[in-house]
Amino acid sequence: MHQRTFQRSYRSASAARRGPRSSGHMFFLAGAKSTSGSGRENDRSALYQKFREVDLLDKKKTVTALKPGEDRAILLGLGMILASFMVYFVLGITILRSYADSVWMEEGLCVVLNSTVTGEVNCSYSCGADCWRASRYPCLQVYVSVNNTGRLAHNEETQDASSECVYVPRCQKDSAAMLSVVMDISERLKVNQQVPCYYDPDEHQGTVLLTRVYDHSVVFHSLLWPSCMLTGGALIIVMVKLTQYLSRLCEEIGKIKR
Repeated sequence: MHQRTFQRSYRSASAARRGPRSSGHMFFLAGAKSTSGSGRENDRSALYQKFREVDLLDKKKTVTALKPGEDRAILLGLGMILASFMVYFVLGITILRSYADSVWMEEGLCVVLNSTVTGEVNCSYSCGADCWRASRYPCLQVYVSVNNTGRLAHNEETQDASSECVYVPRCQKDSAAMLSVVMDISERLKVNQQVPCYYDPDEHQGTVLLTRVYDHSVVFHSLLWPSCMLTGGALIIVMVKLTQYLSRLCEEIGKIKR
């Protein structure tokens, strides 16, 4: 009986000793698991932070690379606008002024009344440095009728150079070549009895022009290129500003999402 009692007490003592050891072992395992889990979370957060830093660095590099290009594009646009205004100024004091000052504004259909060669006109041509020689060309005189009878001239420059001849050829040594050109014009005017012409509607000028140096088409084509330059420069600036606005808008949306 005494022996059985001793065995039971020994077993209970052994169980008591084993109990604390196993619980301590379990606590050690649980602590190890929690430590490894927190370490993985720290690794993930560190990895995410690195990726985010790399992303921000790439964005900064992109912005830094785009900034000089945007500045150059804006300067290019401003330069194009400035150049177009300078061209407008030059055209305004040359072509547009001559076009506005011209009195031959109305276009009509002139009837050729008479076309004759009245004589020869003296002219001089250059034969070298400080060398001029004399020559002669035939003077073709043409009268036409549109609103009233008037003398026909080739253009404004011919009107200023000669008050009688319809065409003033470029003076050259070969007078036969100048005669051929003038007679060819005379024959064409005889064949075509009606020709388009420009006249003064107020009838202050008795001269009628066959063509104008600066007509509507010349003014249109002269203003076309500076207008295209002005439009291109303005579009470049607008596109750069629009790109900058969209970039800032995307950054603000990205911040709101984060």
